[in-house]
Amino acid sequence: MRYLPLSDADRHAMLATIGAGSVDELFRDVPAAARLKESIQGLPDHASELSVERQLTALSRKNLVAGEAPFFLGCGAYRHHVPASVDHIIQRGEFLTSYTPYQPEIAQGTLQVLFEFQTQVARLYGCEVANASMYDGSTACWEAIGMARRITRRTKALISSGLHPHYVNVARTMARFTGDVLDTALPELAAETDAQRLIAGIDGETSAVVVQYPDILGRITDLAPIAEAAHAAGALLIAVVTEPVALGLIKSPGEMGADIVVGEGQSIGVGLHFGGPYVGLFACREKPVRQMPGRLAGETVDAEGRRGFVLTLSTREQHIRREKATSNICTNSGLCALAFSVHMSLLGEKGLRQLATINHARAVNVAERLSAIPGVSLVNDSFFNEFTLRLPVEARPAVRDMADRGILGGVSLGRLYPGAETLENGLVVAVTETVTDADIDAFEAALRELVR
Repeated sequence: MRYLPLSDADRHAMLATIGAGSVDELFRDVPAAARLKESIQGLPDHASELSVERQLTALSRKNLVAGEAPFFLGCGAYRHHVPASVDHIIQRGEFLTSYTPYQPEIAQGTLQVLFEFQTQVARLYGCEVANASMYDGSTACWEAIGMARRITRRTKALISSGLHPHYVNVARTMARFTGDVLDTALPELAAETDAQRLIAGIDGETSAVVVQYPDILGRITDLAPIAEAAHAAGALLIAVVTEPVALGLIKSPGEMGADIVVGEGQSIGVGLHFGGPYVGLFACREKPVRQMPGRLAGETVDAEGRRGFVLTLSTREQHIRREKATSNICTNSGLCALAFSVHMSLLGEKGLRQLATINHARAVNVAERLSAIPGVSLVNDSFFNEFTLRLPVEARPAVRDMADRGILGGVSLGRLYPGAETLENGLVVAVTETVTDADIDAFEAALRELVR
């Protein structure tokens, strides 16, 4: 796309058209305390393109690149190997430039990709129907809570203490505008989840119970008893999956009674990318499909009986009866969904199970070695590829010290839950197929020294 700079006359004409006296007036709704009043120190007002490139390159070299260091970070974003064929396929021009497939007669390829993606997600989650993706896992989680409110006409969501705190914060932000009440709690450094607290808290006002699977500490719980208790009270069970590779080994949430299953699809086909863009997954049972947010690609036949694809139930979209829309989500993460679908197709069911088996085996090995360090103990005795350690020292400075040594050694719970003293010694460690024996040796040696 060409860059078309504006002249001063162009800017004045635009401001006059909208009734603004200056560019500054466009920002008058931003609180004065949040506005920058001076130039950013250290940055010149003007610089050549070559100078800017050199400066930004120098800044980027301060980053510790995931692929160049022992990497044990997780908590919702995981480093997995993405085959080169995935990037090759998604960079084809017809995929890179495609947008909303409003005209099915010229967008059959895009629509078929979305249809196949939906099929993969539905099978992975154990549900009957899935949409064409959401922005990311956290927004998908909130949309599931909103969907439960519309179905049950209740406004209290009971949220597990094991739900990722960033997901909780997104839900809190949105609930300010909808009136939903979110019943939350801090997790405990214990092997057991808060399943019993959730079951005991379900009442006639509960719209949904929200449970992460595996949860933020890596713990895995049986969702069936929670689903049974929720359904008995007329509520729904929402399961959140931040690590879809886990479903290559553990039972899908839909099989255990979850009504809505959402999560993050980044692990499959999508790199870490400095935090985004990612791809939210959303699936549910067929009966409430009209309350499901986002796009839905459906299969049909044309006038000659040939198989074809269209956007269906489009009243959920922004372009038809928008006042009846189920959500303000009016697009999807199409390119990331394509990457997910390509990677999943390359793996197949057998490949996904093999990948999951490798992840689990490596995680067990690392957990055994690290928990054998004097003073270090393993919190959860059941996990997939992510587990929590209790350190004899505060975890947050330990993580920083390891980073200074070139090791990305997990996520401290003190970072995720600032101010929670009961969690400050917790360290969440993720182990994927990308971790080598040398990485494990370096991590173990560094942690031994830091907790000595």
